[in-house]
Amino acid sequence: MRRTTIALLAGLEASVAALIGLGIALVPLMLLWAVHFGLAVDATLFLRAAADVWLLGHGVDLVLQLAPVTAEQTGLPGAGDPFPITIALLGFALISVAFARRIGRRSAAEGHSFTGGIAAVSVYAVVGFALASLAGIDGARSSLWQAALLPAFVMAVGVVIGAVVESLRDDPMTDAAGGFVRRRVAELPPVLVDTARIVVRIGAGAAFGLLAVAGVLVAALIAVDYATIAGLYQSLGSGIDGGIALTVAELSLIPNLVIWGAAWLLGPGFAIGAGSSVAPTGTLLGPVPGIPLLGALPNESQPFGAIWLVVPVLLGFLGAWLVGTAWNTGGGRHDVRTAWWFPALIGVGSGAVAGLVLGLLAWWSGGAVGPGRLAEVGPDPWAVAGVAALTVGIGAVVGAYSVRTRERGVDAGGELLERTAFETQAP
Repeated sequence: MRRTTIALLAGLEASVAALIGLGIALVPLMLLWAVHFGLAVDATLFLRAAADVWLLGHGVDLVLQLAPVTAEQTGLPGAGDPFPITIALLGFALISVAFARRIGRRSAAEGHSFTGGIAAVSVYAVVGFALASLAGIDGARSSLWQAALLPAFVMAVGVVIGAVVESLRDDPMTDAAGGFVRRRVAELPPVLVDTARIVVRIGAGAAFGLLAVAGVLVAALIAVDYATIAGLYQSLGSGIDGGIALTVAELSLIPNLVIWGAAWLLGPGFAIGAGSSVAPTGTLLGPVPGIPLLGALPNESQPFGAIWLVVPVLLGFLGAWLVGTAWNTGGGRHDVRTAWWFPALIGVGSGAVAGLVLGLLAWWSGGAVGPGRLAEVGPDPWAVAGVAALTVGIGAVVGAYSVRTRERGVDAGGELLERTAFETQAP
């Protein structure tokens, strides 16, 4: 296809992605407007609220000013003053990344990943800025510069992922941007490129493996505590319309809960308000937001809670064991991949990658959800990154040296068989 066609298609699909995200936020709010308020309230308030929710989903900060009566009813100190909401409802960002990945793959397949990516990112920048400008009122106002940058950044991440995946599958010279990157990479020392590839595969694989385990754990907790969650729904008395809106908000928080579950597995845990802690060693909670899904939080210390640290160690070990043959196929005696310290380098690098990935996700998944003590919600990104780097790194180091020992044993066994066969055949 021509560049213009690729740009138009990418921009159109980015617009559809933004509309779908807005629709998911808007439909339950409009249902609430029609059923609960009987069409008696200005509908633009709900339109603005949907725009703010979509922007929050992409990490844009929102500053709220509650009415005096509402602030007094919350009972929280500082509720009457303007306060920020900085937590990202990552379910909306996940939708954008899914669409962006599709845009990146199709643009790269047609040989114009850069053109398609720029078009999609530009559309998201314009949409974010326009929504923040139109939805901003005295009681709720989003950051304009964040609205122009952060949704576009989320779209760019997805586009890059899709383009990279497609370039790895297809002819690398088909796409101009992919070919340029590959030519620059080809100029680097092969050992450096191979080492970086191995480290990223092990570290990122361990990080996303831990997220998968956390996802299973969160699903199990929700299933086990379903009665508690249903009871909290009934105690709120929100009705069908309010329950639908609340459920959509909870579904948008599921990715956050999975990341918090990973922080719990690592040991640092997470907070639901200043001074609170949810960790394997125990749970200390004060007043929490009225979200029924939080009824699935563990309310006591878990027996053998420290044993969960085996999970990231095991993931690092498995990653190094499965990927480790890549550095045992190197060159001769002077290749650094045969040095005794190289497996340690692989392990340390893998731990650093895992710590970086999980630390950034922990930082993105937390933030402020209200005034007072609710200004601190989510995991400590530095603690999560440090523990992830340490545990995955230990597992990867052990796995890397295990691979080295295994390969040396195989080589020694093969040389022994060859020498025995030669001596048997000799006269």
